[in-house]
Amino acid sequence: MADELELLRRANPVPADGPHFGDGPLDHTAERGLDRLLNDRPAAPRRRTRLAWGLAATAVVAALVSALLFTGQTTAPALAAPRPLVVQADSTPVSLRTMAERARAAAADGSPALRKGTHVQSWSLGMSDGKPPITLPEERIVRWNADDSHTELVVATDPRHPGRPVLRETDGEPRLVEDGHVISRQTYPPSWSDAPPESRPPHDAVRLHDYLEEAERPYLSDHSKPLTTAELLDATKILLDHWTLGARETAALTRLLADAERLRPAGQVTDRLGRRGQAYVYDASVTRRMLILDPATGTVLGLETTFTTDQPEYGVKAGDVMEYSAWMR
Repeated sequence: MADELELLRRANPVPADGPHFGDGPLDHTAERGLDRLLNDRPAAPRRRTRLAWGLAATAVVAALVSALLFTGQTTAPALAAPRPLVVQADSTPVSLRTMAERARAAAADGSPALRKGTHVQSWSLGMSDGKPPITLPEERIVRWNADDSHTELVVATDPRHPGRPVLRETDGEPRLVEDGHVISRQTYPPSWSDAPPESRPPHDAVRLHDYLEEAERPYLSDHSKPLTTAELLDATKILLDHWTLGARETAALTRLLADAERLRPAGQVTDRLGRRGQAYVYDASVTRRMLILDPATGTVLGLETTFTTDQPEYGVKAGDVMEYSAWMR
């Protein structure tokens, strides 16, 4: 996998001055680039491998690879292997307790309100004992209706504009911008549950902790202990993949995060959507989790996991991104 990741970073089968994505045949350089990506590479020192991308059940063809993976710029790395976010060196870290106070003040008027559903851009690196695919960046928008039915739309992000959302809402309706490749579009019948994360999250910190613990419970090995910081971050992701938090729920969540062990302030960062945020880092044995909060309101903007040590069994190196999520309102 390491070889494929490095190859993706260097590959550029569609140069800026070459034929447009579907408007003409690839030139010889582009064909060679695609051949190296999609076929056996005899020069590799280890067992020959083939690179595969998973995009729902869509077949991988040259036009799709070109259109969805590469920016068309001669120096940009392939979007399939994102670079980790970098904290601004001269920025001043803000403590989580200070952030919790800011969130509490911002929630004084109760606005904005809690909303069921989510709008998130995400990417993850599939890992298994086989040959894991590199997952394309996706953007997902879920909206619930008054009758408890809901819709889900998932598209591939526009590779020519890294980090720019390809979904827009007009009058409350999600709409595609051009060049957004639809992965899935689903409408679900009315459904209701009184269990987290489907049930309404509370805006009291103590009750929210219990809510998150229940949402995370299926993944816990020991239910007798309070959530660890890693588990709290996992539960936060589950929550935000189901709900767009209001100001009061954000204040309660930030209060919980302020009490989390080893979640330390790191400084200012610009996320993949161009938003400024304060970064908070949690180091585990082989990974680093970076939580990004809006500096004024404490709203969770994103969560990123990177490897801190090489993992040869999975073919990844220190610094490789494992996954990220960037939530939008």
